[in-house]
Amino acid sequence: MKAATFMAPGKMVVKDYAKPELQKPTDAIIRIVRACVCGSDLWWYRGISQREAGSTTGHEAIGIVDAVGADVKDVQVGDFVIAPFTHGCGHCAACLAGFDGDCLNQEAGGNGGYQGEYLRFTNANWALVKIPGQPSDYSDEMLNNLLTLADVMATGYHAAASAEVKPDDTVVVLGDGAVGLCGVIAAKLLGAKRIIAMSRHADRQALAKEFGATDIIAERGDEAVAKVMALTGAGADAVLECVGTEQSVDTAVKVGRPGAVVGRVGVPQKPEMNTNNLFWKNIGLRGGIASVTSDDRKILLDAVLKGDIHPGKVFTQRFTLDQVQAAYEAMDHRQAIKSLLVISD
Repeated sequence: MKAATFMAPGKMVVKDYAKPELQKPTDAIIRIVRACVCGSDLWWYRGISQREAGSTTGHEAIGIVDAVGADVKDVQVGDFVIAPFTHGCGHCAACLAGFDGDCLNQEAGGNGGYQGEYLRFTNANWALVKIPGQPSDYSDEMLNNLLTLADVMATGYHAAASAEVKPDDTVVVLGDGAVGLCGVIAAKLLGAKRIIAMSRHADRQALAKEFGATDIIAERGDEAVAKVMALTGAGADAVLECVGTEQSVDTAVKVGRPGAVVGRVGVPQKPEMNTNNLFWKNIGLRGGIASVTSDDRKILLDAVLKGDIHPGKVFTQRFTLDQVQAAYEAMDHRQAIKSLLVISD
């Protein structure tokens, strides 16, 4: 099979590998239909974080179950599924509490290679999310919507849920990548009345408004804080932090009203953070790795299938697997909000 492979910062290639095989009774083999490039993939692509040269890549996909282990009963060969990056077991304390992103029984291996023709998927019985029917039953747009449920839409929702967004709330969203834009969708889905999106790129501003943003702020840092305060008076009821930089977290805390909650899903880019500002305003800080399987089943898959949300619009360029280098370059150069990889029918 073919799979995208990281060679060095700035260099992706497609290599041939043996088709993965079942290694445990809890495994499944997935034939990938669509995959994509994530903003977090750009960290090692740019050399900001370390990744082993020669490793397969990707963590978001939809596909068809090709084989299942003996303990996999809830999905069958031929099922159309979302393959979340979280691999929750469904029965540990974290999964039972609704935090499958922190599953206590996640297994090493099987988590790379989503950007390829086949994937060995661990903890398959519970973690895979079945989609009714087959890919041929859905439009191109709907397939893209379903693909976002493997990560970015679920992560944007996790930010909003962690921030405890409620009907009629005023919400600030930091980050105009795919996760931040999906955070706008999630805030609206949860009933927010005013959604302030921080973005300085015209194409992303337009999509944020289409998704439900009522206001756009292009400034950064203290200028952005001043703009939020001018719009809201006291600050936002909830803040979605979808970047992970020190400045973004600092801004998130400063734009919240006293007693607000920050939902943080931007992967931390610095090992330490000053939390004193949380204390002085009674700001809550929650969030972390998304609960993909839990939230897909609870609300997101149904919202997509009913046409209530259209997160697949974050895919603004499409590529074949053989064009994976161009797919990464498009995101690296901000030519694409999110790059789609069409693997098979």
